[in-house]
Amino acid sequence: MGTERRRATSLPVPLQGSGLSQEHPGEQKLDVCDVTLLEAAQRDDDPVLREFLRLLALCHTVMVEDRGDQLVYQAASPDEEALVLAARSLGYTFLARTQDSITIRELGRTRTYEVLAMLDFNSERKRMSVLVRDPQGTIRLYTKGADSVILERLQRRGHRESLTEQALGRFAEETLRTLCAASREVSEGEFRAWSRRHGAAAALLRHRQRELHRLYEDMERDLQLLGVTAIEDKLQDGVPETIQLLKLGNIKVWVLTGDKQETAMNIGYACRLLTDDMEILEEKEVSEILQAYWESNNNLSGSGDTPCSHPLSQQCPEAPCHKRAIIITGEFLDRMLQTGEVQKEKKGWPWQWLCREGAEAGQEQAGLVEKAFVELASSCQAVICCRVTPKQKALMVQLVKKHKKAVTLAIGDGANDVNMIKTADIGVGISGLEGLQAVQCSDYALGQFCFLQRLLLVHGRWNYLRICTFLRCFFYKTFAGLLTQVWFAFHSGFTAQPLYEGWFLALYNIFYTAYPMLSVGLLEQDVSAKKSLEFPELYVVGQQDKLFNYRVFGVTLLHGVGTSLISFYITLWAFEDHVGSKAVGDYESFSVTVALSALLSVLVEIVLNTQYWTVLSFLMVTASLLLFCLFSFLTQSVDAFRIAPAIFRFPDASWNALTDPYVLLVVLLSLVVNTLPSLTVHALRATLGRATTQQKIHLKARRDPEPPGGAALPRPPPLLPPLQLRLLPPGGVRGAHHPRGQPAGRGHPRGQPASQGHPRGQPAGQGQPASQGHRRHRPGSTVPRWDPGCVTPVP
Repeated sequence: MGTERRRATSLPVPLQGSGLSQEHPGEQKLDVCDVTLLEAAQRDDDPVLREFLRLLALCHTVMVEDRGDQLVYQAASPDEEALVLAARSLGYTFLARTQDSITIRELGRTRTYEVLAMLDFNSERKRMSVLVRDPQGTIRLYTKGADSVILERLQRRGHRESLTEQALGRFAEETLRTLCAASREVSEGEFRAWSRRHGAAAALLRHRQRELHRLYEDMERDLQLLGVTAIEDKLQDGVPETIQLLKLGNIKVWVLTGDKQETAMNIGYACRLLTDDMEILEEKEVSEILQAYWESNNNLSGSGDTPCSHPLSQQCPEAPCHKRAIIITGEFLDRMLQTGEVQKEKKGWPWQWLCREGAEAGQEQAGLVEKAFVELASSCQAVICCRVTPKQKALMVQLVKKHKKAVTLAIGDGANDVNMIKTADIGVGISGLEGLQAVQCSDYALGQFCFLQRLLLVHGRWNYLRICTFLRCFFYKTFAGLLTQVWFAFHSGFTAQPLYEGWFLALYNIFYTAYPMLSVGLLEQDVSAKKSLEFPELYVVGQQDKLFNYRVFGVTLLHGVGTSLISFYITLWAFEDHVGSKAVGDYESFSVTVALSALLSVLVEIVLNTQYWTVLSFLMVTASLLLFCLFSFLTQSVDAFRIAPAIFRFPDASWNALTDPYVLLVVLLSLVVNTLPSLTVHALRATLGRATTQQKIHLKARRDPEPPGGAALPRPPPLLPPLQLRLLPPGGVRGAHHPRGQPAGRGHPRGQPASQGHPRGQPAGQGQPASQGHRRHRPGSTVPRWDPGCVTPVP
C-alpha cells in the first residue's frame, strides 16, 4: 500500500529574504531569498547555470494562461510546476507554448525556441527530453530525469560529477525528491538523420513504441551534466499517528514508492514505519533467506541446511518476525520474481540459485520463490519497496492476493498509483496536488491520509459489525418464522395446506421484520468512534471473521429451528385438547397464535442483539408491532371478507384469538421459552466464560466513560507551506549556504532533525516549525537550513 505526502508548491508568495525582486508585466512580484544564486543568474557569466535555468524553463509539459496581471501555470504534476516557478523567480520565465515553439523571457529578453521533438516521459524511461533550435540556429537537447538514468548517459564522469552524486545522496537523506538535468548540442546532420528515422518509426503500425524507445536512446547519449534539483515531498499531518494505529489494528503497511532507497528509508523512519530496534533486511539478506528456503524445499542444498538453521534467517519465512523490516528496490523485485528480460541473462550472485536446471527452475519453482517472498514479507513488520514502477506496484498487490488469504487496500494520490489502486481489493484515492487520476479510479476518495484511520478503524469496523449482525438476524428470523410451516406439514398430511394466512406471509418480510433489521444494519455500534480509535485492536475481530463464519451460521440455524419448534409445538400442545372461553381452538386461531409467537420472538431477539439504541431504532421496533396490528385489522375485517372471501379468509381471527387470556398466556409462554436460551447464554458467558484478549479490550472500551465532546474528528491541516527547492550545479556540495547565517547542525542522533532535538516521528507543529517537518539525517551529516519558500543554491 502506498502512503500519500503533500507537495508544497505554492509559489509565488511574499518571502523573507534579501529583498531582491524582479517584476515583469503579467507576472506577480517574486522575492528570492538567496542572494548568491540570484546575482549569479543576473550576471549571466556562467554558461552552465544559464543552460541549467534555460532547461527548467523549456523541458516540461506545463501549459500557461495569461490573465493580464499574472501568468497561471497548469502542470500535470506539482514537481513540474515547482521547477518552472523556480526558473521564473531567477529570471527565466516561461511565457507561451505552441505546437512548434516555446517562448521564454531570459533576464528581460524574450526568446522563442523552435520545438523539434518532444521525447515523452514514462515509468520505464524515467526521464523526458526536448529537442529545440534556439534563435541562433543551434540545436540542443535538454534532458531531465532520475539520477539512475541520467548519470549513466553522461559523456564523462569526473570530479564534478562525483561531487554531484554525493549531493544526491545527501538530498536523499533529507527525504528530498531529486532530478538530474543534462544537455548536449546536436549537429544539423545528426538531427536530420535522426528525424528521418523518427518519422518512419512514428508511422509504424506494429512495435511503434519499441522503435521510438530505441531512437530516444540513440539521441539521449553523451550528455553534459548541468545540475540537480531537489524538492521537498512533505508528509501530511497525522501520517505517523495513522500508521501507528493501523499497525496496532494488525494491518500490514507496505510502502511502494519510486523514490531512492535513502529517501524511502528516511520517510519510513519519519512516519514511524521503521524504528531503531528493527532489523533491516536489504537485498542481500532477503536473497540469502529465500535461497535457503528454496533449496530446502527443492532438495538442492548439499549440506542439508534448512531455513531454520541458516545464520541469517534463524527461522522459516512463515514464522513471525516482529522486529524485522524489508527494504528492496524495483530492480531486485523484477529479477527475483523473474518478470523482466534482463535478469534471465544474469548468472552471478544472488541470482544463481534461480538459474538452475536450465529454465529458471521452472514455473512451479518460480511460484515457490514468489510464495516464500510473500510469506517472508508478510511476517515482517514493515516492507518498503523503492524505485518501483507503476507496473511493479500492481505486481506486489497481485502477489499478496495470490499467495495470502487477505484483503488488500491500496492508497495513492497520483497517476502512477492507478494500476496499484485498480489491482487491490479496495482502492483509495487521495485528492491532492497530484490531480484526480487516482480518485477517479478508486473506490473511496479522501482529502488526507489521516482520514484512513476513520475509514478503516471506525466506519469499516462498524460496517463489518452491522453486516454480520444483520445476516445473523436475517437468517434467524427466516428460520424462526417460516420453518413452522414445515412442522405443520407433518400434521396436515403434506396436503399443501398453509399454516399462515397469505397476507402474513406476504407482509412478514416487508413490514413486520424489515424495519428493525434495517435499523440494525444501518445504525448498530458496539463502541463509539472515539473508543474505536482509542482501541484499534478491536479491528482484529473482523480480520479473524469472528462475528460471522460457519460456526456462527450453524448456531443461528439451530437457534432459528429451535424457535420455530417451540412456537409451533407449545401452541399445538395448548390447543390440542382444549377449547378456550370463547371457543378458541380452530385452525385460524391456531395460525394467529403461532404467527404472533414467532414474530414476537424474532423482535425480542433483535432487541437483545441491538447494542446502540437511538430514537429511530425504537421507532422501527414500535412501527413493526403497529403495522402488524394495522394490517391484521385490515386484512381480517368482516367487510373485507364480504368483498373478497377468497382473498381475505381469516375474518376476525386475530380479534377472537387475542382477546382470550388463554391464548395470550400461550403466546407469553412461547416468548419466554424462546428468549430464555439467549439470556442464559449471555449470562453464562459473562459469569463463567473465559474472555479472550479481544473481548477484554471490547469490554474495557465499553466500560470506560466517554470523554465530553464525543468522537474527535481529525483536525484539518494548516495552510500548505511554500515551496522548498534546491538547485545544484554540477560542482556538487562544497559547503552549506545559510541565508540567515545559521550554522549547519552536526552530529545529531539518528532520526533527529538537525534543526531541533525532537524525537523521531514527531509531527510538524508540535514544538517545531512546520517547514522542517519529518526528516531523518545520518549522524554527523551537514544539514543546511533554508528559509521557507526560498530557492537555495549549494555552491
